[in-house]
Amino acid sequence: MSENSWQENELESLAALLSDLPEEPNGSKEPDTFRGFQGRRKKAAIVFAAIWSGTIALHLVTWGYWFVLGVTTLMSIHAMRLMLARPAAFAKPLEDDDLFPTVSLMVAAKNEEAVIGRLVKMLCELNYPRDRYEVWVIDDNSTDKTPEVLDHLTTQYPQLKVFNRPENSSGGKSGALNQVFPLTSGEFLVVFDADAQVEPDFLRRVIPVFERGDIGAIQVRKAIIQAEPQFHSNEAENFWIQGQMAEMALDAFIQQQRAAIGGLGELRGNGQLVRREALLDCGGWNEETITDDLDLTFRLHLSGWDIEVVTEPAVYEEGVTNAIALWHQRNRWAEGGYQRYLDYWRLILRNRMGSRKTIDLAMFWMLQYVMPTAAIPDFLMAVLRHRMMLTSPISAMTLFLFLFSAIGGLRRVQKLKSQDDISILTQIFQGLRGAVYMLHWFVIVSTATLRMSIRQKRLKWVKTVHHGAAN
Repeated sequence: MSENSWQENELESLAALLSDLPEEPNGSKEPDTFRGFQGRRKKAAIVFAAIWSGTIALHLVTWGYWFVLGVTTLMSIHAMRLMLARPAAFAKPLEDDDLFPTVSLMVAAKNEEAVIGRLVKMLCELNYPRDRYEVWVIDDNSTDKTPEVLDHLTTQYPQLKVFNRPENSSGGKSGALNQVFPLTSGEFLVVFDADAQVEPDFLRRVIPVFERGDIGAIQVRKAIIQAEPQFHSNEAENFWIQGQMAEMALDAFIQQQRAAIGGLGELRGNGQLVRREALLDCGGWNEETITDDLDLTFRLHLSGWDIEVVTEPAVYEEGVTNAIALWHQRNRWAEGGYQRYLDYWRLILRNRMGSRKTIDLAMFWMLQYVMPTAAIPDFLMAVLRHRMMLTSPISAMTLFLFLFSAIGGLRRVQKLKSQDDISILTQIFQGLRGAVYMLHWFVIVSTATLRMSIRQKRLKWVKTVHHGAAN
């Protein structure tokens, strides 16, 4: 599965969405949430230098190892709370005599002729009242047959609306969604990637989750099309596909557990649902990021909203089937995920999200970004001083957390699918494979943090090319 680059022009601000916001005390209409996009390279360089120098310094002081043990203990307590948490019960699906909220489904598509027809037909035939939902497809100046496919489908489905963006439109996917957002009418918005597949009762089962508290968004579990029985193909046994299966189950489990303890549930782009009020509250999608979903996660939490994660129903998508494509995709994810810490660090330190979320965020920042970045100087100092790596206790705790989450996620999915015949040894093997597969993140994150600290700011959205998995 190859990749191509979707190069963006200089991105425009969210002025249209911010025009009605009240002025801040300093006279600016732009809320704190939207400051800080400038100087990312400088901030990344400072953080990178601080992690390297801090790691080296800990090797040179006598209490360095005990400091790391103390941090590991605190992180282990949080990890234990996370692993033992009980997620919220499943919501009751909407019945025919219930009041159905209005929903707007949104798809930003660029050169998706291989999959867009299948997606549109599926979305327009959902088991949901036709007058209560609409389907918006934003054609971002496609150069293949995507426009022709969409023109034909508009004659078949009255709820399908197509918006054609002109050449050189700015903002990538975020810009496309922002441009169409004012035209939508739904109380809730659902964003899909062009290769998505969902079950007919998807909306009936997920929309009721919004009835819980201050939920601003919902992320459903992502799953691989090729590995599902109804979509099975020869690619299902591919190592990368098997690794992504475990990774998605692991990720859904961790995010669901984080939400259960009052931490940060995170959005994953494909299959995300957002309350209209919440999206307006945080100013829409950020056009100065390469990962709109990860950025929107922070914006929602900083605006006081929660994000729920559900295991079923899932959204199915094509997996990446080779190492090069996976490398490009995950580098974009790693860079976009890191950007949001650099953009919103002031608000995070002010505890804008609340104590439980800030603590949870600090732990996962350590696991996802600090640890991989510190691994190289830690290894070099360990070799020079003939001692074990200082970060070994945290690494061991991280590996155990990944293993537990991979097994827990796979068991949760298999239980929901009534696959009780899978042995515990098989589940452990799948979990181990998933945990080992996740180690590629250490390489990706360590190189991404270095690259961001030395290169000029670049906003480049790299999309995965979809070919249409055989079914």
